[in-house]
Amino acid sequence: MGNRLKATAKNIEGKVQEFVGDVTGDPQTKAEGQAKQAEANLRHTVEDIKDNFR
Repeated sequence: MGNRLKATAKNIEGKVQEFVGDVTGDPQTKAEGQAKQAEANLRHTVEDIKDNFR
């Protein structure tokens, strides 16, 4: 369960960072936020796969 919480936190962090990048017009910050969201989605997928094997 801890990994899911970390992934959710990373997703929220990425959404906030993407929003800040969008508002400020900083494409680097926006891209970093999107990358964090992608990483969080990957972590969720890995946890789903683990759950399916249990």
